[in-house]
Amino acid sequence: RNMTGIWPFVAANAPTTLSHAQGAYLYLQNDRKILDAAGGAVVANIGHGRREVADAIHAATMNATYVVPPWLTPERQGLVEELRDHWLPQHLPCVHLCSGGSEANESAIKIAVQYQAAIGQPQRKLILARNLSYHGTTISMAGLSGHASRKRGLESILEQHPHIQTPYPLRCPLGPHHPDACQYYLQDLEDTIQRVGSENIAALVAEPINGSSGGAITPPDGYWQRAQEILQRHGILLIMDEVMTGFGRTGVAFGSQLYSVQPDLLVAGKGLAGGYAAIAGVFGREEIANAISAAGFNVMFHTFGALPQSCAAATAVLKILREENLVQRAGVIGQHTLERLQASFGQHPNVAEIRGAGMLIGIEIVKDRNTLERFDESARVTEHIAGAALDAGVFFYPGGTGEYRDVICIGAPFIIDEPEIELMETALGAALANLPKG
Repeated sequence: RNMTGIWPFVAANAPTTLSHAQGAYLYLQNDRKILDAAGGAVVANIGHGRREVADAIHAATMNATYVVPPWLTPERQGLVEELRDHWLPQHLPCVHLCSGGSEANESAIKIAVQYQAAIGQPQRKLILARNLSYHGTTISMAGLSGHASRKRGLESILEQHPHIQTPYPLRCPLGPHHPDACQYYLQDLEDTIQRVGSENIAALVAEPINGSSGGAITPPDGYWQRAQEILQRHGILLIMDEVMTGFGRTGVAFGSQLYSVQPDLLVAGKGLAGGYAAIAGVFGREEIANAISAAGFNVMFHTFGALPQSCAAATAVLKILREENLVQRAGVIGQHTLERLQASFGQHPNVAEIRGAGMLIGIEIVKDRNTLERFDESARVTEHIAGAALDAGVFFYPGGTGEYRDVICIGAPFIIDEPEIELMETALGAALANLPKG
């Protein structure tokens, strides 16, 4: 049956129709085989179709279909033990589980504000965010995010938040990769805190490495440690949004560990269950939980938060990541992919930069490599490249915010190898060869 105009809610063309997926590949109904270099939405870390995960979900479903989140089930206990024993930084023992990243980021913000109120600072209610960022699609998270294209038509109901500049070495106002870039962005953080008033700010929400909204933008050396010192001096909590970077995506358990930074609250989702179930978590310091409890406040659950089936899926996925050394593999194969693409396209006249960490890679496309001038938004270059790559058998993730463009992201499963890297290289080459002229 023709689904054009029916699915999704706003549909311009007939949707891409899948028959099934296996390993790192998607199989379309017309028998075409597509490499899932996007990992869906930078989610599928162990690949598609692992029977042991499906079996874990089946067993959990048979054991108890639905149990309210505050109760402890074997599946919930199993996940918390896996997280504490093998994954979470020691300073973050407290776990709150949600259904997805938007919910989890919102929960982290609620926890931060409740904590400030609990320690006698109820006026600390502002949340700092960054001008280039994405934290979710609920009304509050859309307002918080620095993502222009996802706010369109909603501006009238979205709250404004104070934004600091996202550390963006390539486009630092002092000049590309300027030696003083780190100091420039830290000064911007200090100035913003000064302007808004530290006594009014509950927390800063930020990704350790900017995800698909900017395309794997890595901060200047030393930025995060010094930024955290500034926040601590002002009594502002650091919420690290690791929905995309968590659970091995950057080649370590959490992206914040690349920078030796210790967030007060860490949010992670996508890779937690690798796409096998809807789950995300907020992981926090014990003193935050204790203060909220002592004040008589409650961190409210979502109906499907910590669904036993999702907890069982996540535990199975985390064990696979661990037992098959896939986190380390993401670092090695990701670095190999990055180097190969840089060697092939690093000097291309329309490629500004190929960057990233582990299996999170961004390719920034520009009209002019020397001036960094972007293509007009009307040229729809990101869409054009993603479409051309799909024709060549590879699904890349289209990134950017509309205002910041054009970015192609790679978030492939950690199981890929040489044939998949070659395929990505070929598809990217084909897409770049057909860019708009002038």
